[in-house]
Amino acid sequence: MDKLVLITLLVKLGVAAAIASALVRSREYQNLLFTEERSLAQKTYLVLFTCLPFALGVLVRVATPNFLAADLSFEAVILMGVVGGEFAGVFAGILCAIPAVLHGEYLALPFNIFVGFVAGLLRNYAQEREMIWSFSPFVDLSLYRWFRKVVPWPKIDWQVAFFAVIVGLAVLRWELNRLFPKYIFSLYSDNPWILVAIFLTIVFCVGIPLKIWNNARIERKLQEQEQLLLQARMEALQSQINPHFLFNTLNTISSLVRFDPDTAREMIVKLATILRRLMRKTDAFVPLRDEISFIDDYLDIEVVRFGRDKLKVIKDLESSSLEILVPSMMLQPLVENSIKHGLSPKVEGGSITLRSRLVQERLSIEVEDDGVGMAGNGFLERPNGIGGSGIGMANVSERLRVLFGETARMVVENSPSGGTLIRISLPVYQAHEAAPGVSGVLQEARSNTLR
Repeated sequence: MDKLVLITLLVKLGVAAAIASALVRSREYQNLLFTEERSLAQKTYLVLFTCLPFALGVLVRVATPNFLAADLSFEAVILMGVVGGEFAGVFAGILCAIPAVLHGEYLALPFNIFVGFVAGLLRNYAQEREMIWSFSPFVDLSLYRWFRKVVPWPKIDWQVAFFAVIVGLAVLRWELNRLFPKYIFSLYSDNPWILVAIFLTIVFCVGIPLKIWNNARIERKLQEQEQLLLQARMEALQSQINPHFLFNTLNTISSLVRFDPDTAREMIVKLATILRRLMRKTDAFVPLRDEISFIDDYLDIEVVRFGRDKLKVIKDLESSSLEILVPSMMLQPLVENSIKHGLSPKVEGGSITLRSRLVQERLSIEVEDDGVGMAGNGFLERPNGIGGSGIGMANVSERLRVLFGETARMVVENSPSGGTLIRISLPVYQAHEAAPGVSGVLQEARSNTLR
């Protein structure tokens, strides 16, 4: 008989780990489990998700007396109480007791309700909710920490209190089973060592799911932190581009104020339009059509500075590419780089050509000038496929890397016809795929980076 009890205890540990692991794989269940402040509906769904498999275990135990390890209702009620509070604990107690009551174990219902309520009170007793997730069946470590804390001011450590409550409730159930064996279920043995093993197994069957869930909780928090860090990094990079562009534009306008105030006034209106676009922080992605429109406003200012006969803009844009989503403020630094480093050194000026194509389900964008080109071999490409130089170029390169990871490619090289050619290749996202604000595309791009 004692051998059967020991085997049952080992199987119970496996069943507890299996159920906890299976439940936490669901994203919906994680949302319910790891939300600290839950509504009544959320608590109800949490209990239903958790306790239905445990209630089925009670049903299996009732229908198959030789498979006692399936009954983990006691541990499930404690888990729901300490994770969800009094309501969740009591509701879990009722749900898990139904199969037992139908079998004639009438004490199971009031006892489970009592257990769930006590476990819920224990949750409220915790000074910090992190204590719940850090519970360990190895209470000897908690005893040591408790001993250090209580001298010379005694107070009860929550971990020790949780351990004591589990053992106390387990002893109470065992005693009720001894007095009323037909009305409540509990593993029983006259061997004191087997009895200790029964109580310790109960503690482990509570601690193991908490450990499994806590690992998933930590992993989830790390992913959230990575996404928040990624978003903060993106905002920082974009905020570096904006002042860089603004100062260059203001310098252009300032040169017009004295000798051509009307044109300067017109340029200020253009600048206001540009700044309005820059203030829309939530537009991380925009259709290429909007980005080209933004470049038109920028080039109107630059044409005035260079002279209409010295700066020409050529557009070769495939119509099907204009609705593809691109990172906001991606082209302006590239165009600015071509003007500043390619065309400015040429007395006679030159032209800038903008091209866009859809090639094998990827968006290809080119910014080409017929300026002085680059020194050396005239080719810049970083090992990860994204290259660039200068403040604005470096920011575009970094933004592409952050958003798309290895799926984006940016190359800067000397054009065969003279000047500089900047070529960008991006994965295709249609404009209709974006939600308001940051959009689902940003989330997809984040996922690419996190992978």
